[in-house]
Amino acid sequence: MSLKTTTESRIDAAERLNPQLNSFLSIERESAVKRAGELEKDERDLPMKGVAIAIKDNICTKGMRTSCGSQILSNYTAQYDATAISRLYNAGAIVIGKTNMDEFAMGSSNESSAFGAAKNPWDVTRVPGGSSGGSAVAVASGVCRVALGSETGGSVRQPAALCGIVGFKPTYGRISRYGLVAFASSLDNIGIFGAAAKDVAECLGVIAGRDEKDATSADVPVPDYTKFLEKDISGKTIGIPRSLLGEGLDDEVRESILHSIENFKSLGANIVDVELPHAKYGIAVYYIIATAEASSNLARYDGVRYGFRAEGAHNLREMYFATREEGFGAEVKRRIMLGTYVLSSGYYDAYYSKAQRVRAMVKQDYVTAFEICDAILTPTSPSVAFKLGAKSDDPLAMYLNDIYTVSANLAGVPALSVPSGLSSEGLPIGLQLVGNFWSEPTLLNLAHKYETAHPLNARPVLFRL
Repeated sequence: MSLKTTTESRIDAAERLNPQLNSFLSIERESAVKRAGELEKDERDLPMKGVAIAIKDNICTKGMRTSCGSQILSNYTAQYDATAISRLYNAGAIVIGKTNMDEFAMGSSNESSAFGAAKNPWDVTRVPGGSSGGSAVAVASGVCRVALGSETGGSVRQPAALCGIVGFKPTYGRISRYGLVAFASSLDNIGIFGAAAKDVAECLGVIAGRDEKDATSADVPVPDYTKFLEKDISGKTIGIPRSLLGEGLDDEVRESILHSIENFKSLGANIVDVELPHAKYGIAVYYIIATAEASSNLARYDGVRYGFRAEGAHNLREMYFATREEGFGAEVKRRIMLGTYVLSSGYYDAYYSKAQRVRAMVKQDYVTAFEICDAILTPTSPSVAFKLGAKSDDPLAMYLNDIYTVSANLAGVPALSVPSGLSSEGLPIGLQLVGNFWSEPTLLNLAHKYETAHPLNARPVLFRL
């Protein structure tokens, strides 16, 4: 089958499923088919030649709308490609569309999108997770094997767990953030969804590496991650923070995680107990630091420079107020107000400064734990996918969905989610593996060996045929 035919088939599937799943905000048929035709004539052996890929709508793609799931950017067309996108193009990948997301990546369910929630392909009455829900759905439904998302507090790993696929967050600085629309700059990462760990490894090898356009990107050599996948994991040591398997964790998720620990033992891994004593403060610390940085980053959306501008204002102040009132949704407004509060005079030391000190303690917990283990295993999410609307009126309950993921972002260490089984309702459960700095090869090796030995053979109700 030709690249052009294959690409058209995937776009056909995206268009056929989108009315039910709402995973794509735009499907780029014309440009994708044209690129497939050009690649057919290109005789070079490119690492991702012809691979269809979906892109979260907060990653800039030149000539395509980049809305961040927000009304305030609903008419914004990116003027340049993010570094990750440029590298994918150079490797022969084909972008087939931009995916739905929580507005400005602020959410855990995809329900804060200004364009309606994406739906979980396993059960369309349930959330796919967030904020990168659309990308997770695109992979889980079989439209594509790889998609890019973004991670600030678990926004790739959590939807990957709820949709039954692999979701990966790199070490901070491993992938350039140039062209990723900022939410919380010290926490943001571009992440990767894959149908399997091999898909993630191939994509990571293409987009990782130093970028002069991003001062926070690290000048650390990029290995061929695929070469590590088949390595024997006998002798690898996996740490288990038992204190995180107690209150607040769904019983079926706990049972699945305990079963996965035994599965790793059967693969030859050593299991040790580790302590992450400051993990319990992760949610509080995250929602102080992330909102503070968001309040600063989102100040640029004022109706003057680009994006939406409210009509009918009589002066500049009114225009600012009306633009942000109409352009931002409730969750974004909530986080801007929280962030402005914790940075305000008299509260900076009490909240933001203290949160940064605790963040350092969270990081040190990981440094200490990795002295005796190669990776740490936890649940990815405290429950399986919940019903649409179930937590919309309870922000705290929604925030607690990220309880197992935020600390890896605070510490800057790599982490991934891989399927560990199904609940009694037939919904996916994910296990999380967290690694030391630059240990991406080890995490992908562990994930590949696990999914090979214990594959999730079931498919969602809505799956591309």
